[in-house]
Amino acid sequence: MSAADARGDSRGDSGGGSDAPGTGGGDRATSGDTGPSPSPSTSPSTSGTNTSGTSMILTVTPNPSLDRTYEVPALDRGEVIRATGERMDPGGKGVNVSRAVAAAGRRTVAVLPLGGAPGALVAELLHTQGIEVAPVPVSGATRSNIALAESDGVLTKINAPGPELSAQEQELLLETVREQSRDADWIACCGSLPRGLDPSWYAEVVARAHAGGARIALDTSGRALLEALRERPDVVKPNAEELAEAVGRPLATVGDAVKAAEELREMGARAVLASLGADGQLLVADTGTWYGHARVDAVRSNVGAGDSSLAGFLVAGGSGPAALASAVAHGAAAVQLPGSVMPTPDDLDPAAVTVTTVVPLDRELEEPVS
Repeated sequence: MSAADARGDSRGDSGGGSDAPGTGGGDRATSGDTGPSPSPSTSPSTSGTNTSGTSMILTVTPNPSLDRTYEVPALDRGEVIRATGERMDPGGKGVNVSRAVAAAGRRTVAVLPLGGAPGALVAELLHTQGIEVAPVPVSGATRSNIALAESDGVLTKINAPGPELSAQEQELLLETVREQSRDADWIACCGSLPRGLDPSWYAEVVARAHAGGARIALDTSGRALLEALRERPDVVKPNAEELAEAVGRPLATVGDAVKAAEELREMGARAVLASLGADGQLLVADTGTWYGHARVDAVRSNVGAGDSSLAGFLVAGGSGPAALASAVAHGAAAVQLPGSVMPTPDDLDPAAVTVTTVVPLDRELEEPVS
């Protein structure tokens, strides 16, 4: 779980900011129809029963963390600030996806390198949440991150670099993913790479996953994302900033984001689930392009909101407008909860979600990426 400013995501190792679903509407929409509009049946399911055919979702978090979130009235430099609330959670983007999948009542296994007292605590916290852990012992201590959540929704994060993995630890991590993926329908690889791992590491995981018959979702950025695209991941989940970085140009409108997502598909991604913060989410695939948004009454914390969205997408099958509706609903619920609390089915509000093929291409992004 890292944190991000509610007004923008600087992409640490957890969703938030630009990943958080928005309240955007379609009244300024320019037609972007690629097929029939989804019916109300695309609303996300609130049942924990496996209805999508997904047997198990395996998550891979190469750089996990122990995350502490403090809620504060305001962040004043040089002053003593008294927290009004605090939480301690197992962190890392893939960890958050597992937590969200488990909260939805589905089976998940989390593969992650763990070391030292922080690593032991991460494993303990995951076990208490009913999450199966496949730990990879490493000599370095698991990193600890701090998030400061202000009352107006702004989050400030301090992310530690994490341990450097040796060659032996890297190979053990790959082997553990291989062993655990035998029962997985989806593998979600998420977050930054720790020191020691080559940017092509995710590409290797994607290739091995496809060779084993599993589908893979990838949520990372920079060179690691670009390297992995050549292996054609089944879905990638960038935010607006990562989209802009990947295509090498600024994004000012939803239409710009659609074009960037299409370019990622040309580079190898089979589908792109793009988070645009307050401007909603996009799903661009070979079967069509959909735009989704949700009504959010108040943002309490967007820590892990993007990871919750990815979990919602995968538990709903990982393709099509129904999965996008589930992604938006999970993300919208997450931002209205404290810290990195993941939503349960009771927290979801399917009625607040709209998914359409009419994409507001001319809509200016509330936070354009330069």
